[in-house]
Amino acid sequence: MRITINKAKGFTLVEIMIVVAIIALIAAIAIPNLLRARHNANETAAIGNLKTLVDSLESFRANQAPTTYPGAGVTSGGTAVTDLSGLANTNPPYIDAVLASGIRQGYTFTYTPGVARVVALGGQNFNAYDTYTCTATPVTVGVTGTRRFFVDSTGVIRSNDTGAATAASTPLE
Repeated sequence: MRITINKAKGFTLVEIMIVVAIIALIAAIAIPNLLRARHNANETAAIGNLKTLVDSLESFRANQAPTTYPGAGVTSGGTAVTDLSGLANTNPPYIDAVLASGIRQGYTFTYTPGVARVVALGGQNFNAYDTYTCTATPVTVGVTGTRRFFVDSTGVIRSNDTGAATAASTPLE
């Protein structure tokens, strides 16, 4: 008579705990790096979006008679163009609807026209704007981005790490 002993196969509790600890260690290293990469990508995208806005605003201005940036009382082809949303409503649009909404890739974009001047053209008076400012601020500071950005009609993008970016902030290189 022969007696067989079945040896149970599987992992011990210690082996499972070691595997879980290794996975947790890898996650602890990888997750902050992934979040930082997303943070940096949002900041880079904000700079790119400001460049797009500068190009679009200059294109808009060049196509207007009298030359003007968007602002109160400004129309293009019968469409009021007072802010970013107006740039998306022209035909053809100067910017896409997502950027025109003012929020894109973790940043909020704000357009502010300069002081209006009245221009007489063809017997009619028109508002004309010779300057503007645009800012980009993180939706959640420290999470979607840290730096705040500023650009005006000079086209120089400036940034500030600790507060609102202004014309006095450090220009990007």
